[in-house]
Amino acid sequence: MDTLTSIKVFRQVVESGTFVAAAERLDLSTAMVSKHVMHVEKRLGVRLLNRNSRRLSLTEGGRVYYERCKAILEDLEETELELGSLGATPKGTLRVTVPTWFAGQRLAELLEKYRERYPQIMIDISFEDRVVDLIEEGYDLALRVTASSLAPGLVARPVRHMTFPIAASPEYIRRHGEPKVPEDLINHDCAGSDVLDTWSLSGPEGDRDVPVRVIMRFRSNSALARANAVALGTCLSPLPPPYFADPAFSGRLGVVLPDYSVGARMLYVVYVSRKHLPLKIRTFIDFFVEFAAKLPEPKPLVL
Repeated sequence: MDTLTSIKVFRQVVESGTFVAAAERLDLSTAMVSKHVMHVEKRLGVRLLNRNSRRLSLTEGGRVYYERCKAILEDLEETELELGSLGATPKGTLRVTVPTWFAGQRLAELLEKYRERYPQIMIDISFEDRVVDLIEEGYDLALRVTASSLAPGLVARPVRHMTFPIAASPEYIRRHGEPKVPEDLINHDCAGSDVLDTWSLSGPEGDRDVPVRVIMRFRSNSALARANAVALGTCLSPLPPPYFADPAFSGRLGVVLPDYSVGARMLYVVYVSRKHLPLKIRTFIDFFVEFAAKLPEPKPLVL
């Protein structure tokens, strides 16, 4: 009698609750299911199940063996799925949610290159500045940037550290001068996403939460609106790194106080489970990690 098959039958008996239910699910006779379980017990020399006319229960050894078998069988199933997908073609609809400030030319280039490599995948991408429930709303994965812990039960693959440098335009600096130290910000027009008139800066030695007073002249929860305001020479503002690399802002955005930034966070690719990960998700994660590693760092302003 094949031991691996007997182990699978034993697992099904435990999860079904009775020999009869396991037999129905496995399309075997109840007697054959019983023989498989007895084969495992005889091989181990340990009773795994307590049996009576009404119910089954695991012995202490049975409980340990079940947990180990379950983990091994799941790993085996996942390996078979991965090997089986090596020659397969990724296909289907991939639903992704990302922060709104990712919506730029660089991301468009990434999606175009990804589609060239995997033409049978249709990308459905949503730009939202909220924490989306991947399971409830049916998304395959999310890009999230946070300094705090992520929701339990999700897989979060760290991609790269991200800071939010303080941006200015050459036009603004010509008219107002360039801040040389953080305390100079009090003499400049600033823009932010909330009502706070204090920015917490990360310094050159990695020190965190250095408070600096600012004069808020413009507020918006849209990073794109703030980026456009900075590019027009209206103000200074901390901005997400993709804007500094976006060709749309080429020559119009640069970094002031390059040794400082507002906040330090981690960019994650977030998805629901490692188990039986569809090929469309696996390929996108690998592609995005490779893309993100090549993003240039924001550069100091050159007048």
